[in-house]
Amino acid sequence: MQIHADLSQRVVVYSEELPWVDSPMAGVQRRILERDGEEVARATSLVRYETGSSFSAHTHGGGEEFLVLEGIFSDEKGDYISGTYVRNPVGSSHTPKSESGCTILVKLWQ
Repeated sequence: MQIHADLSQRVVVYSEELPWVDSPMAGVQRRILERDGEEVARATSLVRYETGSSFSAHTHGGGEEFLVLEGIFSDEKGDYISGTYVRNPVGSSHTPKSESGCTILVKLWQ
């Protein structure tokens, strides 16, 4: 899947106009802003966790960055409130969840 994948081109995306797309995990949806590949890919997305939802344990082969936009995002390393930025290095693993629901901006394989 390629969405705005040409990094030599300027892209402007109005995220509110994008549909929320179900992820492989129930209760977790994404608005894909940029993607170059399938499920494991270089990607930038808004990710919404419904109350009590979680994502299965996984490893970030290309690293991960996220910014919590609203709510509280959690993993086994901590709880991250709105405004928190985290960069997980290549090879890091975690099991993300949100007890109260949240929205985050995520960049993978950057």
